Amino acid sequence: MPLAETMKLMKTSDGSDVFTISESHLVFLVFLRHFGCVFCRESLVDLSKKMEVFHSQNITPVFVHMTDNQTAEKYFAEYNWKEVIHVSDPETRFYLAFGLVKGRFNQLFGLKTLVRGFEVAATKGIFPTLTTVGDGFQMPGIFLVKNGKILESYIHASAADKPDYDTLIRCCSFS
Repeated sequence: MPLAETMKLMKTSDGSDVFTISESHLVFLVFLRHFGCVFCRESLVDLSKKMEVFHSQNITPVFVHMTDNQTAEKYFAEYNWKEVIHVSDPETRFYLAFGLVKGRFNQLFGLKTLVRGFEVAATKGIFPTLTTVGDGFQMPGIFLVKNGKILESYIHASAADKPDYDTLIRCCSFS
């Protein structure tokens, strides 16, 4: 199925779909790992600090997660995302459609991941939780979408990868 068709199936928490949102806004589509993941939590903190940039550049962040919407909203609120648009995908069918796969052991638990996980905990006070809300093996990714087309993407090679959000935003911004 073409990705544009998949985006029409991606029903958001506000009753729309990703394709329709992308017709009027640049969509910053973030596929999250599970909510217990330290790097997922770090992303929510880091991206919440970009809200003003998103608003000023007509960018709509949309998160895809692997739990029900009510549970997800509790996590989003914890990280200052009060009016967040998100897509529930517990079966990970949208992850798969966008080419996001299950991680291998080294991608999820390798030395790089452990070292960076400790770094995030020590420097930012963000800790993993024992609760895995979603598939702990699912790899994340980010896609910038306009009019149902992917303009740019960032596919994580490791769970510990940290995207340069500013570069992603600059590459595709439409003021």
